[in-house]
Amino acid sequence: MPNFFKKPRLSSHLWVIYTLSILLLALIFYYEWKLGLVMTALLIASIYYSVRTEQFLINETEEYISTLSYRVKKVGEEALMEMPIGIVLFSEDYNIEWANPYMNHFFPQETLVGEPLNQISDTLVSAIKEGKNDVWISMDDYELQTVVKKDERLLYLFDRTQQTLVQNLYQNDRTVLAIIFLDNYEEITQAMDDTAKSHINSQVTSILNQWSQENGVYLKRSSQDKFFAVLNHRILKNLERSKFDILDDVRELITDKNVPLTLSFGIGVGEASLPDLGELAQSSLDLALGRGGDQVAIKDENGKVRFYGGKTNPMEKRTRVRARVISHALKGLVQEADKVIVMGHKNPDMDSIGACIGILKMAQANDKDGFIVYDPDEANTGVQRLFDEIQQSEQLWSRFIDPEEAHEVVTKKTLIVVVDTHKPSLVIEEKLLNKTEHVVVIDHHRRAEEFIQDPTLVYMEPYASSTAELVTEMLEYQPKKLKLNMLESTALLAGIIVDTKSFTLRTGSRTFDAASYLRSKGADTVLVQKFMKEDLDVYVRRSKLIESAKIYRDGIAISKADEGDTFGPVIIAQAADTLLTMSGVVASFVISERSDGRIGISARSLGDVNVQILMESMNGGGHLTNAATQLDDTTIEQAEEQLKEIIDEYFEGGNES
Repeated sequence: MPNFFKKPRLSSHLWVIYTLSILLLALIFYYEWKLGLVMTALLIASIYYSVRTEQFLINETEEYISTLSYRVKKVGEEALMEMPIGIVLFSEDYNIEWANPYMNHFFPQETLVGEPLNQISDTLVSAIKEGKNDVWISMDDYELQTVVKKDERLLYLFDRTQQTLVQNLYQNDRTVLAIIFLDNYEEITQAMDDTAKSHINSQVTSILNQWSQENGVYLKRSSQDKFFAVLNHRILKNLERSKFDILDDVRELITDKNVPLTLSFGIGVGEASLPDLGELAQSSLDLALGRGGDQVAIKDENGKVRFYGGKTNPMEKRTRVRARVISHALKGLVQEADKVIVMGHKNPDMDSIGACIGILKMAQANDKDGFIVYDPDEANTGVQRLFDEIQQSEQLWSRFIDPEEAHEVVTKKTLIVVVDTHKPSLVIEEKLLNKTEHVVVIDHHRRAEEFIQDPTLVYMEPYASSTAELVTEMLEYQPKKLKLNMLESTALLAGIIVDTKSFTLRTGSRTFDAASYLRSKGADTVLVQKFMKEDLDVYVRRSKLIESAKIYRDGIAISKADEGDTFGPVIIAQAADTLLTMSGVVASFVISERSDGRIGISARSLGDVNVQILMESMNGGGHLTNAATQLDDTTIEQAEEQLKEIIDEYFEGGNES
């Protein structure tokens, strides 16, 4: 403590002065006693004055300190009782022992003393036990920031309601840019006369203008098939809550006129600049169109994407012109490469293998060496029968190599063609993609957020039944010396038949054209049936899965295997297909453990339920009616609970991924 805050005493320097004075006075008395008397009188007067002055200063200092101490104490009491901060002391068993009067702003009762701490918030006690020092709680119309002093069993509560309102206002007023696209406007209007085209334009414009006015959206038509929209985050949240019912309104309106016109939205959100928001909106639109259209894709600056809609099967709008253009472009890439390496997805199916063989024949037709990357450990029963046939053909079997051999033959000039998938994590050997700058993607699945980086050529058609169908069409525009033998054409036909469930799902006129071309090249349908045959024990195991199925809600069938009982992806997919044939079932989900330790879920629907969005919510993907996922570090029970929560959210809230 500084000396001037201590209780004052007579200054020590005065005692020194007076001591010296007495010594001098004694000396004066020795030589002149009369002068000594005078000086003694003066010294006594001086001492008296000094003592009186010192005492006065002491009294004043004590009075100042006393007053200041009182004021500090008073301010402390005022701060404790009157400051706009809630203060709560709680006991070891989490009951309130004392609360300052400010807490009465938040509670109607006269006192909180004796009440449990859960009276303030149900989450507060658990947060304290977890050792959290800063907890935000909501209470009626208030948002409170709670600072926890666990050792002192003390809480400070700050009213952050106004701050939260300002933050929400800022969040809600953030600019959102959207691009609205009429999916197949050109296809359906190219055969119309000017009157019919004007009528359909008027209908679409009218319903979109009405929608924009009702929701406070600025809408501007930028071309015949494209609109530009500006809105804010609050409007976007309202649209998400309604699950973008404008998609349904347009679809229903146009369907009444038998014109299959649908909308796609690409939306950019976040705190990015306006040019960046525009890029996000365009990227989202490309993603929505790549997934088949009739849906909304919302992307933020972190790359996270949410999807809405996608309730209809994509309609066939491919033209032979595009197939021819892609075929010629691929032919040029093949001719410029030193060799061609083809690979499909892990756990390959008939479509993947058939498409690989088709691309291999394309490379050979252009006088280039071609190889198919194949992992023999990942073959399932159906594909294994196909490989048994391929092994009998020495010329074809010699073109199959494992991933290690592929690393030895690949160069920077090698062309890698990925078929039946566009996700790098799903290809048989992902590392090969980084060893060349020439990568082609050919796929019929709806585009997902994960995509192979910077491919040279992309041919994605979600309207096609299978990748084998796309490859078959391209083969027709390759050099005339291309010769497909019976086994090669049968492999391609098997891919089409398996993916269309024998021409019953996702089958268009072009599918039959491709099948007809393959039949003309000698494809054997009897051999296809041989590939598709199944063993008796597989049938029994699949029946066991089907037997455990239960209806969850609204025609949703969920089947799960017993703990420890593993099934392959083919069996659970077949079980889901079989469940879908049952009366009253509109969507089916089969859950089981896989041999790799993960939990697999296979999903199927008749089209009323978008199982692609449901599986994307669980890090999977697929089509509107056919999707799947694999989960790590979970159990069958946990996977089932997660699936049910996502199904509930799909039906009751916004279906997003």
